[in-house]
Amino acid sequence: MTQVTSGIRRVLSLPAAYDALQVLLGSIRGRERLYRDYIAPNMGDVVVDVGCGTAAILDLIPDNVRYFGFDLSAEYIAAARARYGDRGEFHCADITAIAADAVPASTTTLAIGLLHHLDDEGCRHLLRAIRDRLAPGGRLITLDGTFVPNQGWMSRTLVGADRGRNIRTPDAYAALVPDGMRVETHLLDDLLRVPYAHCILVCTKDPVARPHDAVPGPLERSGI
Repeated sequence: MTQVTSGIRRVLSLPAAYDALQVLLGSIRGRERLYRDYIAPNMGDVVVDVGCGTAAILDLIPDNVRYFGFDLSAEYIAAARARYGDRGEFHCADITAIAADAVPASTTTLAIGLLHHLDDEGCRHLLRAIRDRLAPGGRLITLDGTFVPNQGWMSRTLVGADRGRNIRTPDAYAALVPDGMRVETHLLDDLLRVPYAHCILVCTKDPVARPHDAVPGPLERSGI
């Protein structure tokens, strides 16, 4: 994983500090919008959250949806277990390094704020593993900071200051998605209280195996 963890960014490794920053930036409202407009699982669905952090998305997911959270940070996983108990299953593990049958076939997989922490090889490895564990017709939803043409200086500065060192353009994120998945790309810059460009990928696994379309879906822009 490629990220900066020195200096003030080191503090964000602490769950309380990370959650406090999310509140300060207005991430709760943005998370609600992301959930409503893009995630919204159905009753009985299985959600696998890769890089779940402190699993705050569980504040929105109903009890009739099974939730499995994976994160490399033991501190984040401990905080998730303390806050949500048996509301979900939480694992301090690399999803690409554990046995395939240890991860349930999910209808929805989340990778929120994760891809920009990985280099291209790491992303492709992760996304292939996610694709293979998705049920036919299942969805992968990602969210990451991005660079776009004519981006305001504050947005570009804030995105560039992220701990993750692999901020990409929307096309570069979409190009990482493996064969067998259809990709829709959405751009938003109003999920936070500060100007910050986000790229959302909604990737749907083909019901049957066939070559990847290789063409990104509709590009949605909101104020960028």
